[in-house]
Parts: sequence; structure tokens; C-alpha cells
Amino acid sequence: QVQLVESGGGLVQPGGSLRLSCAASGSIFSIYAMGWYRQAPGKQRDVVALITAGGNTNYADSVKGRFTISRDNAKNTVYLQMNSLKPEDTAVYYCNTAPPRPGYWGQGTQVTVSS
Repeated sequence: QVQLVESGGGLVQPGGSLRLSCAASGSIFSIYAMGWYRQAPGKQRDVVALITAGGNTNYADSVKGRFTISRDNAKNTVYLQMNSLKPEDTAVYYCNTAPPRPGYWGQGTQVTVSS
């Protein structure tokens, strides 16, 4: 069983930056592909960015060129660097494996982009 705890969200102005972190328990973290997902009010949860165990990445079209996913297997942590934030990036952000496992969803971290 893996437990995932997201942090780093907050209120930021349009054009600003945030760095999200996802700390994972469990010694087998390094073998999992991981992803960041987000859910805006009234919308379904969508994938934002993915990273394989080997470090290959993939992004939703809406965040390409602005967001960067990375991982530190020694720290059992996956990150999401978010730059040039837009109001439409406002959502609760979650990390999970890729594909996501239902029992691994955490509380998420709220990101609000507003002036």
C-alpha cells in the first residue's frame, strides 16, 4: 500500500508560479509511473502530467510549456512546477500512480489563480 500526501498549493496571481510536492510512503515508489491530476469545481478529474519510472514525461496540451513534472526517487517525492499560471488552472491537484489506483487518492492541494 502506498500513501500519497500533496502539498504546496495556495493562492497566486495570474502569471505567478507554484511548486507542488507529493510525498509517497512505501519502498516501491521508484517502480511506479506517477501523475498529477486536477479537478476543478463541477468538472471531472483530468490528468495534468505524467512521469515514468525512468523519467519520461507527458503533459496535457493545456499545460505544455508551463508545467514541469519531476521526481526524486531517493526522497519518494514527485513534483509539479507550475509557471505562468492562469485562472483556468484553478483546481484541486492530486498525485497518484499512472494509471491511477482508486485507493491511492489523497486529500489533494488547492491551487487558486486569481487577482
